[in-house]
Amino acid sequence: MEYREESLTNLLRLQELWWQVDANCKDADPDIFFPDRGASTKAAKELCNACSVKEHCLEYAIVNAEKFGIWGGLSERERRKIRKERGLTRRRSNAK
Repeated sequence: MEYREESLTNLLRLQELWWQVDANCKDADPDIFFPDRGASTKAAKELCNACSVKEHCLEYAIVNAEKFGIWGGLSERERRKIRKERGLTRRRSNAK
């Protein structure tokens, strides 16, 4: 039974990532999507803006709280704003 559950989980994960096959970035240098602090994100955002699966990519990043890089044409800060608007922000526990 455990094998079956693992197989189903893997299948669901593959279905969630189907859009990556058609993504403009699949053959691009990943470094443009993870620039150093203060470096330009223009090249990554231009590639994203011309991508047919941009919305799927962005939604994946928002739902999975991707913390780094350009996803769906937006930076982590821009995605964090959307997560906050949707009420998806993680609440910090009150440490004592």
